[in-house]
Amino acid sequence: MNDYTVASVDSALRLLAIVADHPRLGLSELAERAELNTSRTFRLLTTLVAHRLVQRSGEPAIYTLGTQALVLGIAAGRQIDLAAASQAPLMRLAELFNEACQIRVRDGDESICIARVESSHIVRVHGTIGNRRPIHVGASGKLLLAYAAENEREHILTRDMRSFTKETRVDADALRKELDGIREQGYALSRGEATSGVVAIAVPVLASSTHALAALGMSIVATRFDEEQLPQVLEQMRLVSQEISQLIGHRIP
Repeated sequence: MNDYTVASVDSALRLLAIVADHPRLGLSELAERAELNTSRTFRLLTTLVAHRLVQRSGEPAIYTLGTQALVLGIAAGRQIDLAAASQAPLMRLAELFNEACQIRVRDGDESICIARVESSHIVRVHGTIGNRRPIHVGASGKLLLAYAAENEREHILTRDMRSFTKETRVDADALRKELDGIREQGYALSRGEATSGVVAIAVPVLASSTHALAALGMSIVATRFDEEQLPQVLEQMRLVSQEISQLIGHRIP
């Protein structure tokens, strides 16, 4: 373990992996495999049970994966499939406009980048796969928030929202109105909201007419952004988002 590893989390995750590989073991057997004493193993298992990652049943008790582990597995499978399916269409879109393109998905109150293709310009927008930021920040985040359920939107809008730049939208009423507009027009635009000097455009990758699996985004250095090109950019982005939807099994009229 390095200096940044939390010992209890490390132990809990090792224990979870053992339950996944060897279901229906009892406390003593799990403690032995995890190289932990039984009291510590019991506390860790109790915590995992509380979060529904592990299920306890029978007497004497045995342990198997819980329902939340299934939820995580399904979500991970979808994201991995989505990232893989997005790669070729993303590359074509990035090559067409020579701008950075990415796929972001919602993870709770944040958006996370799961696929990305860079521009070849010397001056370009830098980013990384795995990058997270609050969901109210930037075009992709706002788009995902616009397509979220109303109660989930309100959960975000009624909290204190962090500013990344002076352009970040943090006024709840103004953002609420903007999200309604995003749903109506089918795309989001931001100017310097996540990174100063960057214009970002996002369209939904749809699973149905009302449910967005992800946001397909393009990030452009502001000095290179041509407002007159926006309709052409949106047309191509929508074609790519439809292709990605179809590649992962969705048919959107």
